Amino acid sequence: MHQFENGIPATRISGAEWTKSSYSNPNGNCVELAKLPGGDVALRNSRDPHGPALIYTRDEVLMFLHGAKDGEFDGMVGSI
Repeated sequence: MHQFENGIPATRISGAEWTKSSYSNPNGNCVELAKLPGGDVALRNSRDPHGPALIYTRDEVLMFLHGAKDGEFDGMVGSI
């Protein structure tokens, strides 16, 4: 099984199906996620699809999403 390192160019993750949030604005200012073999998750900047991807475990992504849903990060971007 291939192990992906943080900062790998997103284009080197063959077969990745990138998903962008429906909340993304028309300019594409968003992040995209792709599930990797083995369950890890890659994250990239949608404005730079050839740039680096950060790799997280499934549990790391789940904990972040739970925190986001609970409003733990609301103060970082101001009022939405």
